[in-house]
Amino acid sequence: MGEAKKLSSMDASFLYLETPEMPMHVGSMAIFRLPEDYKGDFFEDFKAMIASRLHVAPILKARLEKAPLDIDHPSWVEDDQFDIDRHIFRGSLPAPHDRATLERIVGWMHAKLLNRARPLWEFYVFEGMKDNEIGLYSKMHHACIDGGAGAALTNMIYDVTPIPRKIDPPTARAKVGQEPRDIAANLLDSYQQLWTQPFDASAAAKGIDLPRSGKSDLGSILFDNAMFQIENAVKFTGSIPTMLKSVSDVVGKISDPKSRDSIASMMSPPTVLNKSISSERSFAGVSIPLSRAKALAKQAGGKLNDVVLAVSSGVVRRYLSERGALPAKSMTAAVPISLREEGNTDANNQVFGMICSIATNIEDPKARLQAIIAQSTKSKEMSHPLRALMPQVSNVSMLGAPILVQILALLYSRSSLSDVLPPAANITVSNVPGPRQTLYAAGAELLHIFPVSISTHGLALNITVQSYRDQLDFGFISGANIIPHVQVLCDMLPEEFANLEAAFAPPADLKSAAS
Repeated sequence: MGEAKKLSSMDASFLYLETPEMPMHVGSMAIFRLPEDYKGDFFEDFKAMIASRLHVAPILKARLEKAPLDIDHPSWVEDDQFDIDRHIFRGSLPAPHDRATLERIVGWMHAKLLNRARPLWEFYVFEGMKDNEIGLYSKMHHACIDGGAGAALTNMIYDVTPIPRKIDPPTARAKVGQEPRDIAANLLDSYQQLWTQPFDASAAAKGIDLPRSGKSDLGSILFDNAMFQIENAVKFTGSIPTMLKSVSDVVGKISDPKSRDSIASMMSPPTVLNKSISSERSFAGVSIPLSRAKALAKQAGGKLNDVVLAVSSGVVRRYLSERGALPAKSMTAAVPISLREEGNTDANNQVFGMICSIATNIEDPKARLQAIIAQSTKSKEMSHPLRALMPQVSNVSMLGAPILVQILALLYSRSSLSDVLPPAANITVSNVPGPRQTLYAAGAELLHIFPVSISTHGLALNITVQSYRDQLDFGFISGANIIPHVQVLCDMLPEEFANLEAAFAPPADLKSAAS
């Protein structure tokens, strides 16, 4: 991996916010099918394949190195004691060896914290399932991955043919450390560059690269942090015009009377889903056809994400209504938005988010989807000016912040403040684009890849969707004290999708269906 790489503020925040009740890792439950004539040991074949490709994703061999006294963000350093047998395990699936049993085990395992002394990822292979299927539960800490980086890891793990492709072995790289005289020379050079073009806004926007000691002693950390603050100050200066425009746009939208309804729709009513969660999880997955969902979105004049929100809304609405707990005001969803440029595969977090009304106060499926399309458009317009601010906000660094944020996160968790504070949103709904072609791993065909995401205090239910081939794989996860058996919601989803399709079906189709 080379020299140490300090985590950004956004990446590090997932470490600081983590508590025993609120693990901050994401993952998936993949289902494979072995060919009938498969003669090998899939677990050993899969492990050997991953071992041969670790150099493609250096984050898989990187462990955390804390700063002294937690005064600054930790760094990723190469684990010189890396052992793949501590990361890929053979799981045990009891009778009846089916997906429902696997889902219960995945929910239980997803509640367990990763060991921070090692690289922050684990794979569990479950063999012996019905119909020659194999289950693969994977989890990786959110500090090193978001949906976009996950897609890059997917490319590393999977192949497009049953025969694994050959990947060139890693090339040897000599580790070159900087001597104090080199650091001083580079610092003087950077200082000269800074003042020869002090008022060039375009150069400031690109920033400067100041030298780093790359060491972990207290003095080196203070020096490196000072260099980081200078770099950020230069970048900040260059981005002031863009930031001022963003702030001006936000103020303009807030003061616009037409936007007041949009802001009001983003206010979330209190529900039974917005309470403190326990250290147990309930997980389940379900699929619907991608082509039909896209056709429905086109008929409704919206996007695929609107259909995902509408189906999720229908499920949650029905679940709460059956329990007499549906609020009169529409519920809202927190919807992550990727800031990742096309082709960017860095193993870090580049994500933003918006709050969107999901029209749970509307009973008619057609009217509900139409309302969601209108509300999501307004939410995007409201949140768009803030996107330009995120690169600056996401990498703010302040000495002493790590220990302070960890204390505050633990206090929030232990005080059950989420039981009394108004919720920022009612549920989380995330839609991650995936590959359309069939994928394989160690000769086995990938059938499904159900996301397993994060439940938090005040946001117990997380619905994350990944597209694969011609299907949308939904992963439902919740704090088990809030929804003990989230499978109930999964069972409702196909019917809710069918109701939406029927609501938008042309009259001719309805007549032919009736005959």
